[in-house]
Amino acid sequence: MEEVAKQITINTSHAVEIIAAFIIGTAILRVLFSYLTFLWVAKKKVSKEELRVQFGSSVAVALELLLGADVLATAVAPSWDDIGKLAAIAVLRTGLNFFLGKELKEIKHLDA
Repeated sequence: MEEVAKQITINTSHAVEIIAAFIIGTAILRVLFSYLTFLWVAKKKVSKEELRVQFGSSVAVALELLLGADVLATAVAPSWDDIGKLAAIAVLRTGLNFFLGKELKEIKHLDA
């Protein structure tokens, strides 16, 4: 039973990682398209800060999903080594997300 639960959580973890990669990939394509439109079409005025906010928001969501995937991967019978790795990853991703959120708020505040 434990093996089945472990396999389900691992597969779910991989699915969440794929979703996070898809979000980042989609965000890159959106920003690239918007930036090229910004450069070539004078009618569409999109600020670089707005592009950064859109991309940063997507990255923040992806970071949260990746953290969730890491938690899932270590949910069933983790070793102390797994817990230590998860703690390090959680600190790094949470720190990245914190500072990214702070920067996004600053950019939004400057635009307002």
